[in-house]
Amino acid sequence: MINQNLHRQPIALDSAQHRQLKLKVPITDWSVAKNLNASFVAAAEFIDVCREFPIVFVKAGKEPDGSDAIAPLAVFGMAKDQNLYVSGERWRALYMPAILRFYPFCIARIDEQRFAICIDSAFNGVNTEEGQPLFAADGKPSELLADMQKQLETLETEIQRTRLVGKRLLELDLLREMRFDSTLPDGTKHTVDGFLTVDDAKLTALPDNVVGELHRSGLLGLVHLHWASLGNMRRLLDWHIERAAAAPAAPAAAA
Repeated sequence: MINQNLHRQPIALDSAQHRQLKLKVPITDWSVAKNLNASFVAAAEFIDVCREFPIVFVKAGKEPDGSDAIAPLAVFGMAKDQNLYVSGERWRALYMPAILRFYPFCIARIDEQRFAICIDSAFNGVNTEEGQPLFAADGKPSELLADMQKQLETLETEIQRTRLVGKRLLELDLLREMRFDSTLPDGTKHTVDGFLTVDDAKLTALPDNVVGELHRSGLLGLVHLHWASLGNMRRLLDWHIERAAAAPAAPAAAA
């Protein structure tokens, strides 16, 4: 999955064209993600993600049948292009979502059966001089690339499974618009919206047999993790206020 706020210049890796490419790892400077205010998370990550980040849902294009595609996101910021989990070069949370963890690699789906392994060529650790090679001399993937390809393929499987979670929530009409209102220390109002949350009243009103189905499929557990994660909005607000207070004051207008 490619996120344009993170993967600025993704290229599909080709053993002939990119035989000499190397990668400096591990990444220690996470300022590359400073403008990433949210990221897709797979259902398998919810139990780790909910401890650190708010998990919300958004409309993400269309499914093949024409219905809305629903995707879960971990929220990193309270404003556009703001990532409060990046402080200088440091990642502030204990957990890092898979999309970020695999950076600068990503996966691009060509069609229902095929996909390409890509790398963000804008990342300054991609070069031809130093680091771990991406390909062996005979053109085969290096150990680094082979391992990353395996992990990305697993993630792609989880992405497809997570699409079914969103589809089921939509089918049951359980999603509603979400709005987070807060008052900053200077008295100004701050609103975060454009997200979806699971409506607890609608979920409670479901027939017992449907609730049982959601429990057995694991979806009910995911919903509870989503609800629990929303308490992390308070952390984001505190960090937002902290960052605003530390920002240099705007210069006074000339008389």
